[in-house]
Amino acid sequence: MSAVRNMFGVFQEMDIFQGGGSGRLTLAAYMNTHVFPLLRRTHTEQVRRALCEAAAEQTYLLGWMAYDNGEHGTAQRYLIQSLRLAEESHNAALGAHVLAGMADQATLLGHPEEGRRLAQAGRAGLAKASSPACLADLWALEARAWARLGDKRAAASAVAKSEATYAGARPEEEQEWATFIDPAYLHGEHANTFRDLGQADHAEEHARQSIEHARKQKRARRGAMSQAALAVSHLQRKDLEAAHSAGLRTLSLSRQVKSSRAVEAVQDLQRRMKPFGKHRLVADFNERARELTAA
Repeated sequence: MSAVRNMFGVFQEMDIFQGGGSGRLTLAAYMNTHVFPLLRRTHTEQVRRALCEAAAEQTYLLGWMAYDNGEHGTAQRYLIQSLRLAEESHNAALGAHVLAGMADQATLLGHPEEGRRLAQAGRAGLAKASSPACLADLWALEARAWARLGDKRAAASAVAKSEATYAGARPEEEQEWATFIDPAYLHGEHANTFRDLGQADHAEEHARQSIEHARKQKRARRGAMSQAALAVSHLQRKDLEAAHSAGLRTLSLSRQVKSSRAVEAVQDLQRRMKPFGKHRLVADFNERARELTAA
């Protein structure tokens, strides 16, 4: 059991620092060879719950890696499987965490109402468990959904609740899967919320905080996505020169990871620069981004 748990830590770190496209196939092979066969054996109730919990964590990570690599159908299947395993393990916080991942994906794929419902279902599940980090994440993802739905008041309220909740979190008391829920991640999500609301000042404030935390941790994927949010905040103020600079930093960081989300952030910047026409900075950014987006 300890070996299975140790492997989760290894692969989660690989995802955080190298992107979901880096180790998913290796993790899938490990799960098929070592973890799923254990679930088919007969165990005591206590051992089976522990196995289901470990398998749920790793199956979630498989789904998240597929999600980050743009393989959304595969990601959905893994996340549903992970939720079932979490329920069998009786770990309510882990189940809420899986619902957070499902909420994130739903909103990304253009279904914010479903994303909102899933985030709220996750919060309801946490009534049986304590995980301030997971709760802060669920509020952040609910804010993202509200922003896509155009409800500025609900989105701002959810961001405030996310920040207040995380202020009471103690990382050392959280489960290992909550490692990534930290200021770099949360400020990045809040930056995207305010970006979607068109509130450039708030988006810039959160993006810069996320960028600073990500830089200290050498988290290129999070840094890339937050640099992109910063670039958009500049574009919303019609400051193309500042947006171009942040866009180049986005490109530099995106090249360091295997993440479709980082590439999509670059493509989103290209779309948002189109109103500036044939400006030399737009042409320069498109030229520099060509190789990354083509791949």
